Amino acid sequence: MIKRIRTLLLGGQQTPEANPDDERRAVTAALLVQAALMDGEFDPAERETVERLLASEFDLDTGDIETLIAEAETAVHQSSQLFGFTRTASEHLDHDARIDLMEMLWSVVYADGVVHDYESNLMRRIAGLLHVTDRDSAHARQRAADSR
Repeated sequence: MIKRIRTLLLGGQQTPEANPDDERRAVTAALLVQAALMDGEFDPAERETVERLLASEFDLDTGDIETLIAEAETAVHQSSQLFGFTRTASEHLDHDARIDLMEMLWSVVYADGVVHDYESNLMRRIAGLLHVTDRDSAHARQRAADSR
């Protein structure tokens, strides 16, 4: 699974044994880590939020979560653009799941208690690339803020 996730996140030829669940986990983790790192630091509150969201969404154990986050961090550091991550998310998530992903991303942005301008900019770009309307993104943002 790790090799498949690395291929998906870092690019490379798709393999016939592609598992949609693995792809969904990988792209979700990558986007959550990207949101966490946008302010230049993956602080403990953001990391805990990412871990909690991944555990809740995918029913993963601690070891799998740590591995997934490490792979996602590597992918984010080695990638210079969001398009690959968001394209994969758009291919594997229906509209409601993309809105749920936006809510998860907003939860990570809110985790450290400060929403920086570049985090807001990132969220607008991701929403556009995921084909999530401003209205749906705003509702996702509000739900994330309310759950803090």
